[in-house]
This record gives sequence, C-alpha cells and structure tokens, in this order.
Amino acid sequence: MTSIPFNKPYMTGKELWYIAQAHANGHLAGDGSFTKRCSAWLEERTGARAALLTHSCTAALEMAAILAGIESGDEVIMPSYTFVSTANAFVLRGAVPVFVDIRPDTLNIDESLIEAAITEKTKVIVPVHYAGVGCEMDVIMEIAERHGLLVIEDAAQGMMASYKGRALGSVGHLGTLSFHETKNIISGEGGALLINDPHLVQRAEIIREKGTNRSQFFRGEVDKYTWVDMGSSYLPGELIAAFLWAQMEEADAITQRRLGIWNHYHRWFAASETAGMCVRPTIPISCVHNAHMYYLLLANLEARTEFIERLKKQKIHPVFHYIPLHSAPGGENFGRVHEPLTHTNSISDRIVRLPLWIGLEDYQVELERSISSVLAELG
Repeated sequence: MTSIPFNKPYMTGKELWYIAQAHANGHLAGDGSFTKRCSAWLEERTGARAALLTHSCTAALEMAAILAGIESGDEVIMPSYTFVSTANAFVLRGAVPVFVDIRPDTLNIDESLIEAAITEKTKVIVPVHYAGVGCEMDVIMEIAERHGLLVIEDAAQGMMASYKGRALGSVGHLGTLSFHETKNIISGEGGALLINDPHLVQRAEIIREKGTNRSQFFRGEVDKYTWVDMGSSYLPGELIAAFLWAQMEEADAITQRRLGIWNHYHRWFAASETAGMCVRPTIPISCVHNAHMYYLLLANLEARTEFIERLKKQKIHPVFHYIPLHSAPGGENFGRVHEPLTHTNSISDRIVRLPLWIGLEDYQVELERSISSVLAELG
C-alpha cells in the first residue's frame, strides 16, 4: 500500500495566485484587502458581530483572556482534554484552570459538572468543541448567565460546524477559530477571534493592534492613533490572509468532501462496533459537524498501542491525541482538578484518530480493509 499519512494539507489551486495579488497590491502587513475579505466572510458565515483575523487560535485565545479581564487568582473552567493553548491563554494572565471531566459520547466538557465547579473566583467557562462537534451550549449559557460569567468558545476545530443552527464560536460571548494546517480550512498558521458581545468589539480591535486605536484612525474616527490600552501584535500578514481567502472560497466543497470520507468510515466501522471491537464517534441531533476528524475508541491503552504499531508497519499512520492537561507538569503546577476525571483519563488512553484528508478517497477502501483486519486480530 502507498504510505498513508495522518494529515495532508489541501491546496485549492488559487493560493499562490492570491499571494501574488497581495504582493502586487503592495500591502504585505496586516489588515489589507484580503484580510478584510476573510473577516467579512467570517462575519457573514458565523453571524458574529465582528471577526478579527489573528496569527493563530492561540493568539485569539490570549486576546479573549484580556477582554475577559482575567487577573491573578481568577478561575477558568475548562476540560482537561484539550490543547495546551486553551489553558495557557489564561495562565499567562495569572488565572487557575479548573479542569472538569468530559462526556463519554461527544468527548466535550460535561455540562452537568460545570455548576458544581464554580466558586467565587470563577470568571469564565471555556467549552471546547472537540472534533467539530458542538458542546451543549444552551445549558452552558444558562449556567453562565445565572452566575454572571463569560463564555469563551474554543472552536479551533469547529469551522463550518454548528449547534442548533448557530455556527460554533458564535454562541458564547467570544469564540476562537484555528486555520492551522491540520484543520479543515487552512492558512498554514492562523486563527480568528469572533466577538459576539458588541460591547467588546472596540477594545478587541485595540488589543489586536498593540493597544492602539489604529483601526479607528484608518476609519477616520480619530485624527491620529496612539497607545490607549494593553495589547500586542496579533495580526496575521496579508500573505497569510491571501492564502486563507483561497480556502474560504472553497469552504463548502472542502467540507462536503471531508464529510464524504467521514461518512464512509462511519458506515464501514459499524460492524466492528457491533462486534465490540471499537466505539465510533457520536454526533448529537442538535449538532452539524464538519468532519474535522474520525476517531475510534479501543478497549484500552495496550490495544491502542498495538493497533497503531501494526498499522504503521503497513505504512498507515493513525495517531492518538492529547495528553490530558491535568496530568501534565504544567497542569499540575498551574491548574486544579474538580472531581475525578474518569472519562478524560480513560478516553485519552483509548482514542485513535484515523487519516482524514482530501484525496484519501482514492485509498479509502483498501485503508479500511487494513484497519478492519487489525481490529479483528486485536479481538
């Protein structure tokens, strides 16, 4: 079999042409015409009050932490089963991540455990939409409203996915997106901050522009721009935005092709699940996912390790995912655990993510036969 990598970044064919256009326009720094197109597209597709491109989802999360007014000693509720940036954005402001267990079906934060984790120090809830499948946002927003908390959606994996008809990242007060090369819509590195609370828009612009009112100046709202608040350089260059625009133009087609691969996997492994060899992903009826990833849950860590090793010998490269933050040195130093993280610990040992990228269609039947054979051998 041809070597099957876990991920293969997809190019639409227009990326280099748009980069050349950006160069010809003579504007290579941030907030050029391509950046404006991307922001407008995001606002239209998500319904956000404002969408600001950033150089990464990490940057968007850091901006969100500043906008939330995070200070030393504040607490932020989040799942442990997430990427380190979810926690780091708040740790950088002096906050304590409070880790809550995940649901065994969607692998998202268990909304039924959030309220018990709230203390007088809690300031923010950060739901992470794992695999582009929405958390139970209605429940989370109700909890936040009762306790006067902000909700910041980590929708790094959620572009083109929705919860009850609303784009992921557009339900909370703030949302963050990623366009890293491992995501569905990519720019190499890149991200965006979605601002859904209109009161936060102006300050978000200022924080993104190094703490200056530069954006207001270019709109003619002030006669000169100056330093007015804290901030940093969170803008992507125009070449990144030009690349991203080529992807956004094809976002629907990209999503449909990925869903085709995901659905093929899901049908194929139904029999394996029925035989007790694995557990397939669950998509709640309230969610429309984006086929960001396809994973299987195996019996235990030993089975997963053997599964990956056997497939690698066949030049197939599945991978596992996060080491839970609470069990990492950083998590032990900076965070605290709310109640036992039973599902987090179990699933992190059992999950295996299968290759999923546009072009995989040509190899998928042979790939699935190999995977099914290994599953059967493992019992």
